[in-house]
Amino acid sequence: MRRMTTMMAIASAAALALTACGSGSSPGTGSGSTAGASTGGSPAASALRVGMAYDVGGRGDKSFNDAAAAGLEKAKAELGVTTKELEAKQGETDAQKEERLRLLAQGGYQAVIAVGFAYAGPVKKVAAEFPKTHFAIIDDSSFKAPNVANLVFAANEGSFLVGAAAALKSKTGHVGYIGGVQTPLLQEFQAGFDAGAKMVNPKIKIDDKYLTQVPDFSGFADPAKGKVTADGMYQGGADVIFAAAGSSGLGVFEAAKADKKLAIGVDSDQYNTVDPALRPVILTSMIKKVDVAVFDFVKSVKDGSPLVGETVFNLKTGGIDYSTSGGQVDDIKAKLDEYKAKIISGAITVPTKPGS
Repeated sequence: MRRMTTMMAIASAAALALTACGSGSSPGTGSGSTAGASTGGSPAASALRVGMAYDVGGRGDKSFNDAAAAGLEKAKAELGVTTKELEAKQGETDAQKEERLRLLAQGGYQAVIAVGFAYAGPVKKVAAEFPKTHFAIIDDSSFKAPNVANLVFAANEGSFLVGAAAALKSKTGHVGYIGGVQTPLLQEFQAGFDAGAKMVNPKIKIDDKYLTQVPDFSGFADPAKGKVTADGMYQGGADVIFAAAGSSGLGVFEAAKADKKLAIGVDSDQYNTVDPALRPVILTSMIKKVDVAVFDFVKSVKDGSPLVGETVFNLKTGGIDYSTSGGQVDDIKAKLDEYKAKIISGAITVPTKPGS
């Protein structure tokens, strides 16, 4: 019986190594003991091991996934944790996502982070199988579990501010929003953006479009489609477009450069992450501090008081903001900060659904 158990443990470790091959993991990640693999182990027993399962686009999207990666890198540098990073694939099933999470938990990673709401079902299932492993899911609070932290952001609040910026800078009175995939979360971005633009100019024209519909999540990783869609909006009269579309937003920036218009980034301060040639077109970015959420979760596990349930990052807590890099909003910063203060105080209530 002991021999069979040993063989199973070796097989699990081998499967994890094969799955991680070519995933873009940092050199040296995944090192350390796999003791307690079936239960998640004890962070106090050895260096904390943290696994991260990326959303479509993965590292290099210069947006959502890269923001999560930045939080993980900070945890490695400041907390001394070891890590394993696994990539998602286009068109994969929930079963494949479950297997990715399961491999991390079986491999002895005591903290497992799922990047994106598409992991909701898989996290719910796998977390129940590994009750001593601490899971976190970013951008979803559709379920609660005693070993799951739901890290969510008031995206509508930040989107309101960049919507106001778009309207204040628009010369045509016509702006646009491009979402990667039409989901409730991305509609929350749209609702905030539209409300902010209309607060500045009640008569402003707004184009709202999505690159794909559920269950097709390729809209988060299709720069070519983002470019074509944005070009159509610019040619139709829009002069500022907010792209909440993962790496597809890079195509929006390319269209803005070609058409000599402006664009707004998302999640990261994209002025600082894109090719320098695209920086002049980026008016501002709606920042979701995913890096802060990831780091806070990892630290909570390391400290022995893991986050559980919903933690909301918003304007009041500093988890949401707009960027000023490049200086293109310097002349309207006072107005944007006025709106920001009113949202924090409750004087402005930002909708979470389009048209509300």
